[in-house]
Amino acid sequence: QVQLVESGGGSVQAGGSLRLACAASGSIFSINFMGWYRQAPGKQRELVAIITGGDTTNYADSVKGRFTISRDNAKNTVYLQMNSLKPEDTAVYYCNFNGAVAGGWRGYWGQGTQVTVSS
Repeated sequence: QVQLVESGGGSVQAGGSLRLACAASGSIFSINFMGWYRQAPGKQRELVAIITGGDTTNYADSVKGRFTISRDNAKNTVYLQMNSLKPEDTAVYYCNFNGAVAGGWRGYWGQGTQVTVSS
């Protein structure tokens, strides 16, 4: 079992910045990737950014150049630095983990953290 603890959400005005963090704990043998997804009211959950075990990153087109994903391997923590935030970035942001744990390869979701950007 893996626990994901998210932090850093909140409210900010357009143009502002926030930094999300997601710490994974449990019987983790290796990490395939960790990432962030978001879901706005009435919309489907969508990929924001992911980072692989080899530190390859992938971003949604809508956040390229504004968001940066990074990882602290020693802490099994992934960060999402969000700059130049826009009202359309308002959503619940979910951390996602995929890796090898006791019992095999598994995927887990965090509980979600609200990000609200006002114009």
